[in-house]
Amino acid sequence: MKTNPDKTVINMKSAATSVPGQGVGSAYTELMSLLRETASGNFAIYENARVKAGITHYHTINLPYFLSIPSAKRHGVAVGSVHFLPETVDTSLRLPPIVRQLFYKYLLRFYRSMDYLVLVTPYFIPALERYGVPRDRIVYIPNCVDEAGFHPLPREETAALSAKYGLSPNRFTVLSVGQLQTRKGVFDFLECARRLPEMQFVWAGGFPFGRMASGYDEIKKALKTPPDNTFFPGIIPREEMNGLYNLCDVMFLPSYEELFPMTVLEAMCVRKPILLRDVPLYEEILSGCYCKARDVDGFIEALQRLQTDQDYYAHAARQSESGSRAYSKDRVARLWQQFYASLTAGRKPSRLK
Repeated sequence: MKTNPDKTVINMKSAATSVPGQGVGSAYTELMSLLRETASGNFAIYENARVKAGITHYHTINLPYFLSIPSAKRHGVAVGSVHFLPETVDTSLRLPPIVRQLFYKYLLRFYRSMDYLVLVTPYFIPALERYGVPRDRIVYIPNCVDEAGFHPLPREETAALSAKYGLSPNRFTVLSVGQLQTRKGVFDFLECARRLPEMQFVWAGGFPFGRMASGYDEIKKALKTPPDNTFFPGIIPREEMNGLYNLCDVMFLPSYEELFPMTVLEAMCVRKPILLRDVPLYEEILSGCYCKARDVDGFIEALQRLQTDQDYYAHAARQSESGSRAYSKDRVARLWQQFYASLTAGRKPSRLK
């Protein structure tokens, strides 16, 4: 394949969109849209192409990609995006012990083979260092969401969407989005719904990895007799998710563990209050932009206050808006261009701002 000799070639290696309903695909889709819009003047961007690239950026860890790393490094720089670590896989998927051991060995070898690794949160930098990746090869660039795809809708549109999903437009609506896994806090979601029958609870997501999902059997059993005020529409195409965010009053993510959930950024673009579990990760990336609680009792107290205290609700919505601005498309585009430009110039990436 011929390339433009005046531009640095970036070849994206990714199979992230092959499995619907998971955040890696959403993050990759947003990044590609961002780069095509903002970086095409300086870089020639390809996807899974057979080209000699100055920068080969790996977004997933497929075996054919691993085998291509030596060739990629002969022609340029190899960059890897870190979307999970052994400890996050442990709580997401059920793997036989021998398979888990081999997979983790392969995963870490893949990461260590990169010239640079990009993390979406600084929280996991120490973990990568423990796995043998030098700090000066780790770069933090957050996710972002384009507000062209996620934004507030007029009231008349949300009324039609309520009818589509069979939801009451006048009932306080709590939305959770994500894979159905134990670590996502599904059981706390169900308990909150049982104890708050005056509200309606929606969980958009499913089992994209089937029976491998952590807690699959227990969750399937629980969903046979869910509370009457819950609705599980399954995996919703991403292009339809803006409508669901607009239908909800609160985005509720009771997850115990994340890297940087795209769903939170999407809901922030729609200016919805965010309620998260109080875990250290969020303090580094979302401080001051969300409501938090430690357990079911705390979640219930926060949801009731959001429902009844208009001033508190307005404050929480403003917090969400500030989070959306902090991770704006323009800012994140600038970080990516700085990073790629430093690699082109043969410099080590500095701490990006």
